[in-house]
Formats: sequence, structure tokens, C-alpha cells
Amino acid sequence: MKRLKTLASAVVAGTLALALAACGGNGATTETTDEGSSTAEAATGSTYKIGVLQLTEHAALDASNEGFVAALDDAGIDYEIDQQNAQNDQSACQTIASKLVNDGDDLILTIGTPAAQAVASATSDIPIIGTAITDFAESGLVADNEAPGGNVTGSSDLTPVADQIDLLQQLVPDAKTVGLLYCTAESNSEVQIAMAEEALDEAGIAHERYTVSSSNEIQQVVESMVGKVDAVYTPTDNTIAAGMATVSMVANENGLPVIVGCDTMVEDGGLASYSINYYDLGYKAGEMAVEILTEGADPAEMPIEYLAAEDCQLIANQATADEVGIDISGLEDAEIV
Repeated sequence: MKRLKTLASAVVAGTLALALAACGGNGATTETTDEGSSTAEAATGSTYKIGVLQLTEHAALDASNEGFVAALDDAGIDYEIDQQNAQNDQSACQTIASKLVNDGDDLILTIGTPAAQAVASATSDIPIIGTAITDFAESGLVADNEAPGGNVTGSSDLTPVADQIDLLQQLVPDAKTVGLLYCTAESNSEVQIAMAEEALDEAGIAHERYTVSSSNEIQQVVESMVGKVDAVYTPTDNTIAAGMATVSMVANENGLPVIVGCDTMVEDGGLASYSINYYDLGYKAGEMAVEILTEGADPAEMPIEYLAAEDCQLIANQATADEVGIDISGLEDAEIV
């Protein structure tokens, strides 16, 4: 647990490359609400129009959305918010992005990499705050994570991949081969998988990639891993996170432990994770939005923000541990769900 006790500062400060992007699906949903207080209205005389494009529905992205709205409310600003969900459909992302831009929103929140890419391609003028995106620069959203240089900034869901692999080694010490599960359409997942491979190579553990291109392939791919790998690692991948119930159903029935990228994936049946909190991530994005709206902050000069090491959390699923026959009693300070 040496690396679990200290989330390496190199991961947070030096390795700005990682997770959450997206794949197929269909449909779109809309919700418009009025929030805020008269305090900010008296100070600013403004009701801000805020558009939100969320890639898909799953617990982590939903939590980011909730955290963002909470930060707006805590700031006491008066606003109208247009909530849009692309239901994991990239063509819907493009359509919704055009709508939000044409509506003349004062600021647009994007949750997930494809959502951010769609809105960024639709406007270079309206400020865009992204969240649940691992590496803004790697995804082509900013020129540099420290100096974005355009109309996009936000909060990164950078996760401690090497520490997650350490966790896998602790819980499954006899693992000889690890299956790496992710969606090929998610560029940030590719980055995280490469980091996992580096950590596994250092540990002398064999690994093999298992990929899906859509959620429809998850069950078949996980079934194909049974008998070939001793454990599974999957990062903060939107497609896998949304289909985590299917992953855990197959893996747990076959005694295959799955180490995952975030807390909500543990809650949905994964064995364990060393994770950031997505509500806190969204809250940080909301604070950045308030700076832009009320203080005139320029996204071009606002570095991508990250959650601090102390905000990361060790979490494990007791029911899953019992089902796959893994002892998690040695996980000190872990939240057990």
C-alpha cells in the first residue's frame, strides 16, 4: 500500500494524461430550470444563461453535473440553466452543441470529452467549461493544460492509475495476467491503458487489451476474458462505466476481480478503486464558471484544475469481494460499500 498511502505528486503535477471520453447510443433529453438568489442579481443586475451538454447518463457524470449546479447556487448568482443529455450519441452531441451556441448562452458546461469537443467545434467565442475530461490538451481542447489559450478550460478527472494497479496487486497478489478493458472510441481511455501497461510491466505482470466499440459488446468481451486473465482493470471510461452492471454481473459470477477507475464503478459492482470524487470535480468546474461570469476571468488564462491528492478516496465493495473470494479486510481507511 506504499503508493496508495501517497498519491504520487508526479501523477497529479507531471502526468497530465488520462480518462473519460465516449461512444455510441441514441436520443437526447432536455430540462430547463431557474435557480439562484436575489443577492447576485442585486450585485450584477444579470441573469446568466448557462447551457449544459452531458455526454450520457451514469453516476459519475451525473455527480459532476450536480456538483456544478451546487457551486452556482452556493455563489448566489441568478441563472437559467438548459440541461441537455446526448444519451451517448455523438451525432446528438453535435446537434445539441449547435442549439446551445445558437441560443446565445453566456457559458456552456460540457461533461465528457466528446461533449466538449462538439461544443468547442461549434464556437470559439462562448466560454466553455469542461469536466469529467482527463487530458484537455491530448483531446485537442486546449493548446496547453497550464495555458489553455482559447475559450475552453475546466476540471480534469485525472486518476492515479499506477496506484490503482498497486491496489490490484495487493488484492490479487497471485495475478499473472491482467485484462485491460476499455472502449476504443475514448481517447483518454487509451492514455490510461498505456499508463496501466507501464505499471504492470514494472511489476512483471502480463497484460492483454480487451476492447469494445459500443456498450452492446460489453457482455461478450467480458465473457471472453474468463479463464484467460486473473484480474481485470478498467479506467474511467464512459462506455464501461455506463455498462458497469453488465461487467460486474459476468465478472463476479466467474470469480474475476475487477479494479476500476472511480468510486461509482465500485458502487455498480466493481471490486475496488482509488478514486476522485466526481461531485467535487463538478463543484470545482462550477467555481471556475462563477469566476468567468462574475469576475470576467478569461478561460484562455485559466489552467486546467485538478483535485488534490487528499481528495482521492480508497473504496471497495464488500458484496463483490465476498462473491469473488477476495479479502478486503487489509484495506486501511477504505470506504466499504
